[in-house]
Amino acid sequence: MQSLFALQQCREANGQLGQDSIENRFQPDLNSMEVQNKPLLNQQKAAAKKLLESAFKEKITSVTHDDKAVQDSVNEAISLFHKQNKKDSDFILKNTVLESEKIYDHYITVLCLAKALVEVAEKDKKVSHTNLTSNSWMKALRSSEALQKDATRLNASWDNKQEYIRVWFRDVVRQDPEYQVYLDKKDPTLEEQKKFTNHLFRKIILGKNIINDFFEEAVLRWAEDKDVVKGLVDKTVKSFTPGDEKSLALFTLTVNWEEDREFLEILFKESADINDELKELISQNTRNWEVDRLPLTDRVILEMAITELINFPNIPVKVTINEYIELAKNYSTPKSSQFVNGILDVIANELKERGIVKKSGRGLIDNK
Repeated sequence: MQSLFALQQCREANGQLGQDSIENRFQPDLNSMEVQNKPLLNQQKAAAKKLLESAFKEKITSVTHDDKAVQDSVNEAISLFHKQNKKDSDFILKNTVLESEKIYDHYITVLCLAKALVEVAEKDKKVSHTNLTSNSWMKALRSSEALQKDATRLNASWDNKQEYIRVWFRDVVRQDPEYQVYLDKKDPTLEEQKKFTNHLFRKIILGKNIINDFFEEAVLRWAEDKDVVKGLVDKTVKSFTPGDEKSLALFTLTVNWEEDREFLEILFKESADINDELKELISQNTRNWEVDRLPLTDRVILEMAITELINFPNIPVKVTINEYIELAKNYSTPKSSQFVNGILDVIANELKERGIVKKSGRGLIDNK
């Protein structure tokens, strides 16, 4: 969603670039030896800007005008606008895919951070941290060959960030009330060890503190990625059974990344260039507001949801609607989730009646 939001902002900026190019085109040439006709230049500039605004509104790629200077300036501005839009779209999509692929890297980095904190605890001579260092889940992380292998491959080690680790351990871990209670326990049970391990990851490493501030600065999409990382970590903790012959398991981001990447690319491209008919459908169902006057976040969410409804027949309608309600809850205004829910429910039914949305398969309604 953030990628499409960024693309919309880029397009608005590119529209201004077109206007700026016209502004520059009809500036008096201060280096010219000829007398500059400023009134004519201002007249041409005004005509060109008006013509460009009309071209953007009507989505035409070239214009004609009696004044060739005006015509050429507008066509150059239109060309600049579309070239820059294409460049921005390609860059943002490529970056989105790359950032998605890095989520696994962040997951490994978080697991390695737990190891690094335990290593600092071992060196503390003032306080005994035995309950942490002997925690079965921490020991499993430290002995995991798979984790060590991936940490080396992805350069996810914290060895060169020891100054951060020491500060975080001192100011965050040691100050945590639940950690203090855990340290005082005599021979914590496996259930108590597991409970604290979950707390360590969810509330300390992935909580709202200076550790999170570090990740927000280091990771471009941490606000979106953190929940996915948290889910992977939860699976890792939950799946491990101390005493079992199986070592601690690492979980991949997706079963089939190639399919998921294709999904991501289609969703981005189709949402970015959603057609006027679908925009009009949104407008008709938002109390006749113009789509461009909706809050940008809500507009992006609605366009993504409609794109998913139409292009992915194997995803149930209800699943799609629920996903975008959650996006609205997390990223838009307090009332946006109810707004998105109501609008998508109406639009989904209308698209099904038109035969545009067809869902077939087990657990799906067949609208053929």
